Amino acid sequence: MLRFIVRRLLQLVPILLGLSVLLFAWLRALPGGPAQAALGERATPEAIARYNELFGLDQPLWVQYLRFLGRAVQLDFGTSARTGRTVTTEFLERMPGTVELTLFAMVFAIGVGIPLGYLAARRHGSWLDSSAVIGSLLGVAIPVFFLAYLLRLLFAVELGWLPGSGRQEVRIDATHITNFYVLDGLLTREWDAAWDALLHLVLPGVALGTIPLAIIVRITRASVLDVVNEDYVRTANAKGLSADTVRRRHVIRNALLPVSTTIGLQTGLLLSGAVLTETVFAFGGVGSAIYDAIFTRDFAVLQGFILMLAVVYVLVNLLVDISYGLLDPRVRVR
Repeated sequence: MLRFIVRRLLQLVPILLGLSVLLFAWLRALPGGPAQAALGERATPEAIARYNELFGLDQPLWVQYLRFLGRAVQLDFGTSARTGRTVTTEFLERMPGTVELTLFAMVFAIGVGIPLGYLAARRHGSWLDSSAVIGSLLGVAIPVFFLAYLLRLLFAVELGWLPGSGRQEVRIDATHITNFYVLDGLLTREWDAAWDALLHLVLPGVALGTIPLAIIVRITRASVLDVVNEDYVRTANAKGLSADTVRRRHVIRNALLPVSTTIGLQTGLLLSGAVLTETVFAFGGVGSAIYDAIFTRDFAVLQGFILMLAVVYVLVNLLVDISYGLLDPRVRVR
């Protein structure tokens, strides 16, 4: 297993290098360029020339790329043109919010999706099965930003049950240690702050978790239907094993392998930045920062955030591969 992990880590190097080349070329091809974005209204031809000379943007592209790659290895992505802070600092401050939101969305999706998919498969052809299939189709079809607006309008504006924006009420004087607001409230025993931060996760978390929920329901249902028809399940039933034993040892464990893949990929996607959801709810995470950087042409933030999120995504995929061996010994790599 250790050799497998090392080999997979080495395979990530060319992937990240390729992504860095594409990202570097894409940002350089955008209209205006970094100098125009940084200087704004002061972007006269003379000022742009001085800026390009100062930051080496007048050098050949391959020289600029090597300099960018060298700084990226040291987690130095420059300074945000909008806030004046380093990109790494901005990312470390924003990422905990996105992680909290992703965890809430995936707990919601997994907690509802796996039991619902299993029940739909066990009652194949019933009204529950049909409802689960139709609901999963609707969950995938409804745009996340549209659902987010509906949830915010109904539960925040009309009913006033839940907060509709931000990560925490301004009136709460909370102590932030890790920038994970719920965790910070628990660590400092500021229960009101932890509860308020949790309430702020509900609406964006449900909106963000709807698509993963729908996918998990369908994958779980299909996987259970495949497994219950396998010979080893029929043999276990023929031996007189209890239904609970057959379900736990033979059905659920074998059916979870494709489900774990789906969960891992969806988690990686959500960690890569829920731009639309965070924007609708004014949630101070990575997604809303990318949204702001696009409209303000903050090239340093775009470059740094996208590359660091790519690293997060490929590492999550690595964890998914490792989980194969833990769930099914047949695919365990020695």
